Amino acid sequence: MDSFDGIPEFVTVADCQGFSAAARQLGVSTSHVSRQVARLEARLGAALFARTTRLVSLTGAGERYYQHCKELMSGLQQANEQISAEQVTLNGTLRVSAAGAFAEQYVAPALLDFASNHPELTIDMDFNSRMVNFVDDGIDFAIRYGRLQDSGLVARKLLDRPMMAAASDDYLARHGTPTHPDQLRHHSCLVTNNDLWRFERDGQRFELRVRGRWRSNNANAIVQACKQGLGIAYMPKSSFLGNVENGNLMPVLKPYWSRGGSSWIVYHNRRFQPLRARLAIDHLLDYFRDWEE
Repeated sequence: MDSFDGIPEFVTVADCQGFSAAARQLGVSTSHVSRQVARLEARLGAALFARTTRLVSLTGAGERYYQHCKELMSGLQQANEQISAEQVTLNGTLRVSAAGAFAEQYVAPALLDFASNHPELTIDMDFNSRMVNFVDDGIDFAIRYGRLQDSGLVARKLLDRPMMAAASDDYLARHGTPTHPDQLRHHSCLVTNNDLWRFERDGQRFELRVRGRWRSNNANAIVQACKQGLGIAYMPKSSFLGNVENGNLMPVLKPYWSRGGSSWIVYHNRRFQPLRARLAIDHLLDYFRDWEE
């Protein structure tokens, strides 16, 4: 007897919390699912589910076995998808919601790289930071930055994005170079969607409300204002897009830069995603695996 028999049914019942729901998802009869799970329990010599007329729940042994089987199924799915990526032709439309300079300058090229390997695939990127309804809006996944609300969605970290503070030579010549975050109270600060700036050094944290002459929820607009000498900007390093390296902007307060936030891939439910979305997510995770700002 195949030792894998009954495991897909067992995992699906645990995920769906019911035999009927699992059967619908697998496209088989409820009796088939029940029979496969019963055979698995007999083979293991342990009850995996506690059954009542209204509820199906994992036993202690079932919970432990589920964790192992979940990893097994995930590994098998990844192996299948890796082979599928090499063999199948992806088509249809992949819809992605993203926002910000990082998505424009880095995520979009990564998805273009993915599209080049799948010439029959269409990619629709919506650069908008609004909250999306993944089902109603037909969005396969979104790229988001910072702290995520507990919305019941699946979130996978794309990468951490450390912060950087910078200003133009002209601004620093006119107003001086701050050497401590508290001195920003006397400077014009270019505000994105958050005027509470956080710094850290040697385990100590510094927080302060800032204000200035320019506010925008677009990182490129903040960088342009910074280059024009309107004030000091504090954003993820990638937002400056080489302006520090080429001398257009000067870093300030470097010992106090915080680790910042993270960029995330957010989606509704991987189990029900089309293959094109799952493979695109895996491509992005691999693309940015060793990427550093």
